[in-house]
Order: sequence, then C-alpha cells, then structure tokens
Amino acid sequence: MAHLLKLLVTLLCLALSWEPGQSAAIEQERAGSSEATRDWWQVAQFYQIYPRSFKDSNGDGIGDLQGIISKLDYLKELGVTATWLSPIFTSPMADFGYDIADFFDIQEEYGTLDDFDQLIAAANERGLKIILDFVPNHSSDENVWFQKSVRREKGYEDYYVWHDGYVNSSTGQRMPPSNWLQAFRGSAWEWNAQRGQYYLHQFAVKQPDLNYRNPAVVAQMKRVLTYWLDRGVAGFRIDAVPWCFEVVPDADGRYPDEPLSGYTTDPDDAAYLKHIYTQDLIETVDMVYQWRQLLDDYQRIHGGDTRVLMVETYSSLDYVMKFYGNRTTKGAQIPFNFQFIVGGEGNKNNTELSANGFVKIINSWLGQMPAGQTANWVMGNHDQRRVGSRYGEGRIDIMNMLQMFLPGVSITYQGEELGMTDGYISWADTRDPAACNSNETIYQQFTRDPARTPMQWSSEANAGFSTNSSTWLPINPNYVAVNVAAESAADTSHLKLYKQLVELRKSKTLQYGSTRYAAINENVLAIKRALSGQPTYVLVANVLDSQVCGVNVASELYASGSYKIKLLNPQAKATVGNSVALNNLSLPPYAALIVESV
Repeated sequence: MAHLLKLLVTLLCLALSWEPGQSAAIEQERAGSSEATRDWWQVAQFYQIYPRSFKDSNGDGIGDLQGIISKLDYLKELGVTATWLSPIFTSPMADFGYDIADFFDIQEEYGTLDDFDQLIAAANERGLKIILDFVPNHSSDENVWFQKSVRREKGYEDYYVWHDGYVNSSTGQRMPPSNWLQAFRGSAWEWNAQRGQYYLHQFAVKQPDLNYRNPAVVAQMKRVLTYWLDRGVAGFRIDAVPWCFEVVPDADGRYPDEPLSGYTTDPDDAAYLKHIYTQDLIETVDMVYQWRQLLDDYQRIHGGDTRVLMVETYSSLDYVMKFYGNRTTKGAQIPFNFQFIVGGEGNKNNTELSANGFVKIINSWLGQMPAGQTANWVMGNHDQRRVGSRYGEGRIDIMNMLQMFLPGVSITYQGEELGMTDGYISWADTRDPAACNSNETIYQQFTRDPARTPMQWSSEANAGFSTNSSTWLPINPNYVAVNVAAESAADTSHLKLYKQLVELRKSKTLQYGSTRYAAINENVLAIKRALSGQPTYVLVANVLDSQVCGVNVASELYASGSYKIKLLNPQAKATVGNSVALNNLSLPPYAALIVESV
C-alpha cells in the first residue's frame, strides 16, 4: 500500500508539474464542510496564557488567577473563544508548574480553588471557555504518590518506573539501567538512596515518570481529568504526550540502550540519541484515545458543549496524525500542528524563508491530515522563541494573517497579537531548567525564558504587568512602544490588524470555504478561500525583503473577477477599499493584502 501511495503522489506531482516547495498551486477541498458539521472548537480562536507572565494582581511580581480574571474583558474584545492555561497546580516550581505535587489543587502563588472557580464563572459570563494543561507523563518528586512509591507502600510500589541498575564489573560502581537521556540534559535515571533503586525522569530530576503500564496510574489520571471537568473546564491541552510510555524491559529485566543520532557530539544533550525506546510508542496513541472516550462519555452524561483534547507532540507527522483517531476510534480533536515551528529552516531562524518554504510548511499538514479532520495552526508557544524573532519583525503581521486565513483552528500565544519579541535574559536572570542544567557559555541554545517575559499591557512601570519593584523574569525593554494600551490607541498596529483578522475569520468563507495556495515566485505567497454564494478572499504576501512588480496571482489561484482591498499591513502602502488587479500586482518588501471579490 505504501508503494502504491508513493506512486500515486508521484503521478499527481507530474500531472501538476509540481514538487513540494516549488511554485505551484495546491487546493484543499473539504467534503461536507457545511455549517451543520462544524462544532464550536472547529472555528475557534484559542489563546494560550502562561499564567506566571500574564497579569500580577497582588504585587508579588508573578502572574496569578485573579490577574487573568481582571483581563477576561481583553480576551473577549480580542475575539478569543477559549484560553488554555499552562499549569497552575501545586508545584515546587522546578519546571514552573510542569512538576506537579498535587494534581487536585492550585499553586499558592497563583491563587486558590476558590479563585479558580471564580475564573470559570467569570469566563462563562463572557462566553469564554477555559482549557487546562494536563501533565500526564510525570509528577513532582514531592507528590505524595512518589513518596509512597519510594517507601514501597502497598498499591504504589510500581506507580513510577524503578530499576536496580547494574554494577560495573570493572569498577564496582552502580550504573544506570540504560543510556537514556532526559530532555533537560544528562541521564534520565536518578538513584534514590531510600528505596535503593533508580527512577526514570525524562525531564528534570524532580519530575519522575509515572508508570502507565500500571492500571492504577491510568485510573488515577482519569480521576484527575474528571475532577477538573467537574469544576467546569472545557477540555485539556495534554503536555509532552510522546513520553508517556517507554519500551518494556526484556525477559532479563534489561532496558535497551538507544542508538546515537549523529546530530551532536554533546553526550549530555537529549539530541545525542535517537529516542526509539522512550518516545512515540503506539501505546501512547491508545492512551489518548482513552482520554477522548472519557471526555465524550462525560459530555454524554452531563451535557453541555463538546470537551476538547489538544495534544502536544513534536513527533514525525505520520505519528502525529494517528492522534486524530482511526476508522473506529476517536482521538484528539486538535493534535498540535507545529509545522510553522519545526518546518522551514527550523525553530531558531526562518527570517529568510521563501514563499516556496511557506507552501511546503502549509502543505506538510494539509497534505497529510486525514479526511474529515480539522486543521490547526500554532505559530508559537511558551517553549519556543517568539514568532517575530523567528520569522523576523517585518513579517509579524504576515504570520498573524496566515494563522487567521488558513482553514481550521487558530492558536495564539499571549503577546503574539502585539508582536512581542524575545526578551534578552542574562545567565544571572535565567530561570528555565532546560538552560540552568547547561552553563553560561551555551545556555542560550536551550533557554525558553526569552518567550516567557511578562505580558506588556502599557508603557507604565513594569509594562503594567505588576506593581512590584521587580518581576520574576525581566520585562522586554521594548514594552514602552509594544503594549496593549499603545497599540489600541494607534491608528495602525499589530493589535488592531489582529482584531480585524479575527472579525474576518468569522465569515462563512473562512470558516467553511475551500483553500487554494501557491508560491508564485520566491517572494510571493498567495492563498484563496472560496465558498459558493459567498465573497472570495485572497491573501497575497511578499514574504521577502525585496520589491516585486507585475506579479500575476490570478492564473495560479483561478481567481477571476474584480477585487478590492479588505485588510492590509502597513508595509503594503495601500488603502482599504482600493481596487486591485490580481494579474498585475506590485508589492513592497513584506507587504501583505487580503482582497475581497466585488
């Protein structure tokens, strides 16, 4: 079957004289894409909040739940449908909330369960939905489950992944069970003297891996999901999904070593190994199916809107697509599409990515997504450098326009609507364990802090984020100009264009229409959205820093008729309402237009 599919793809490419990344048009027709088949989440605008950096309500320099409540009107005005919160659970903060000591309570510096209930109520009043981060792979070593497992208490003996390790016959020293590496540098195994065994931690030492081959763990984590559903959440974003299962040991109880990757010579870097035994196992996909079933059963019993699953995985696309489900079983509605993060030239720098590169990224998802599923577009998050820093500040509007114009779900990380960029974080100010586990010479290769700097609300002290004299991470000095208040008051701004894009995205054409996209040349990316009986919209963007003249996008997109400018970025140097000729366009560097059929 695989050989047949490759042959069919080859024949199709020949028929179109097209190869991935070359200048040609691709069209995605969605069968049955009628209003009757669209659930709320399929046309939603999701907005990620990193609570620690969103808004501080009590002056301690750290964002909190009351701070989020105080800004719900901003989210409503922004057109947000649902917001997902990075972890807010009780935690010693070794990984800023991803090390959970109590899955059933709120971290004190963020607030209380009463504050959370107030958040749900206030969000519901505004028609907003709250999505929580679900962290299934591991807990904190301060979690009572781990402490009971250390003591081998009944029912908790195998709650985590334990192993004796081996004694080196030459040195007499005890060695870890395998060469597995954690994501934050160094061995994934840590010796626990009290229990007298090693435990697996694929992230920080203080984040021991739960054992999903133990049915008691599976049942416990389902209780966690149900608990928060009972408190009114609309779904979950599932963290670090690929790590949930690792291979079973052999008959002698030995775990296999993972092979070298050849990507780096640094033996402590996670990229030093190919993680064929610790990531992307098929059992993990089945676990997600079980969680989806739990959410569907909950809705069936309790009513209300569909509860959604959003899955975080940077795995190969063939594996990611499995999370959508299969012919008999439903999976996650939204397996995150990270192609604008991992595609192109990689997640560090895409500032010179050509129109062909953009087409390749778009087609990588739409070309592999199973029929009948919904696309989603994630440009950035708390683990990645800011979009404006990765793609270039001149393309901030282009990236927001793409995210809102392409079919399916949009997912925006806080501040991207303002065009926030990476803040410089010195070694002394570094907080991210991924960086702290390295050293002053190389930490900037690993740090996630630059994208986590506090939200920039105004030009007041500390960007209006906090009344404290200092904040948990330094605020980007560009907050004086790049902030909500300034951009709301300006005639043109990233924020104002973003809001206009959200409004346009509510049109039937963008919600239900077909999509055709093309790289006209190295500079020009063009996308057409069309729906019978509705206006046709075309996005045309010069993605490079050079002028282009006499560009014809009409023939590639089959876009006949007359068009006028609906939306544009400042670089376009044009006027809304003006007529345009799609067969003869001139575009300044980084100019982008959305035009509407007349």
